[in-house]
Amino acid sequence: MAELLVWPALIAYGEAAVAYAGALRNPATSARLGIWGVRIGWLAQTALLAAQALDSDGFPWGTWAGALNLFVWLVVGAYLIWGCTPRYRMLGLAVMPFAAALLVAAWAGGGTGVSTRDPASGLLALHVGLMLAGFAGLTLAAGLAGLYLWQERRLKHRDAGLLRMRLPPLESLDRLSARTALISLAVLSGGIVVGLASFDRGDFDVPMAVALTIWALYTVGLLLRREMVLRGRRFAFLLVAGFALVAVVLPLTHFAS
Repeated sequence: MAELLVWPALIAYGEAAVAYAGALRNPATSARLGIWGVRIGWLAQTALLAAQALDSDGFPWGTWAGALNLFVWLVVGAYLIWGCTPRYRMLGLAVMPFAAALLVAAWAGGGTGVSTRDPASGLLALHVGLMLAGFAGLTLAAGLAGLYLWQERRLKHRDAGLLRMRLPPLESLDRLSARTALISLAVLSGGIVVGLASFDRGDFDVPMAVALTIWALYTVGLLLRREMVLRGRRFAFLLVAGFALVAVVLPLTHFAS
């Protein structure tokens, strides 16, 4: 029965993705429809996750599909922190199609059902939660960077339609994306430390190697930004490149068999 809750979430996320695409022509009405779709979908997915937690004997998000389900919830929840503000609603244009597609993948992989196999330890659950929360934050930072690049390009072409969208200044997007990446990097660091401390695998596996590569990339990028080497467009490109690595590590990471 818990799996049935995925459908209202999928429908609402899909509606939000369509609404945000329509906001390019009708910003006010479509953006409002989009944010309500996000809210309803997130509440439905919250109910789904709660039902999974109550019905499962162990940690219900230990498989790759289950982790993907939890990851989508974290990404959308992080978006809602700023998405409810009119100036940042258009960030949903980057976030919601991605979230809807990943939730479909999680459903197809069985991540929205209830699994009682291989209960995970508390440390494993903490590791998964911190890693996914860190990746979710880095995904949002990439979305902010994408909005920066898109807005900058439209400004260079002197697009008068931007005035109707009530978008945040480029400087604010640059600053917020950096802060989001910094906080997410701290959370990801905690997940890596817990993972290294709690697993005895003998061999250094590919998912951890990619996670450390992501960590190093963002650490260097933030340090260069602090030294005024990376700013604006160049820093935005780095965040988007980092997101490409995030997209690689998630399918590679199978938290449980």
